[in-house]
Amino acid sequence: MIAKFMNKRARVVCAVLAVVCLATAAIPLARVAHAHDNDKRPAALRDVAFEQKLNQQLPLDLELRDSSGRAVRLGEYFGRKPVLLNFVYYRCRELCPLLSDGLVRALRPLSFDVGSQFDIVTVSFDPADTATSAAAAKSEYIKKYRREGASAGWHVLTGAAAAIEALADAAGFRYSYDAKRNEFAHATGLVVATPQGKISRYYYGIEFSPRDLRLGLIEAAAGKIGSPLDQLLLFCYHYDPLTGQYNLVVTRVLRLAGAATVLALAGFIVLMLRRERRAQLT
Repeated sequence: MIAKFMNKRARVVCAVLAVVCLATAAIPLARVAHAHDNDKRPAALRDVAFEQKLNQQLPLDLELRDSSGRAVRLGEYFGRKPVLLNFVYYRCRELCPLLSDGLVRALRPLSFDVGSQFDIVTVSFDPADTATSAAAAKSEYIKKYRREGASAGWHVLTGAAAAIEALADAAGFRYSYDAKRNEFAHATGLVVATPQGKISRYYYGIEFSPRDLRLGLIEAAAGKIGSPLDQLLLFCYHYDPLTGQYNLVVTRVLRLAGAATVLALAGFIVLMLRRERRAQLT
């Protein structure tokens, strides 16, 4: 009877071990399959990415051209305010218009104004784009944004291939050109840079949270813009580089709530002591 029980137990153990071995073996196979699937992507998409390079210094000495055709240094748009940097190409009719529309929708609820608390630098990664196409794109952006003074703070630029590639590389923006379709394959998103030209935050996609944009700009400005309430929100929210979003930190909220409770109790005790003293004096 004991031998029969032990044999049964041994069979169960062996079965469990077999399942574990199969599951373990499946992990590297899944990774290989995933890598193989990545290789099956169209050639135009293999190099497309938006790699985070937080705290990377942007090359401010790069020479580009503004929407009037004037030669400018990238550094002309830095030094005083945080900057929202984004990459598009002006004849794009798919992702780029969606990106600009999403950006404008996120900017409208903000009390911050383009050209006042921050600037926007939009750079075409198509060397064939001209000042004329940049001017047309800028006019469209300003028309959609509908705020006074925005024209002085929203800079729409073009440049030579070498300058564009250097800036895109510094920002982690990777794209590719599809000669057959005469189009670019690219990712979409925003880069927040400090007034000194260092990358502070990334936001991915074509829709952006106004709250996240506000907090990112305040952080990039080192607290020089925004209100005391914004500083409190920054304490309660933490930027997650993986998602490009600000997430609520519960422990910090509880810490603030605890501190507020202690202060309230201390104030109540002081008030009651003062009342008691006054009653004794009378």
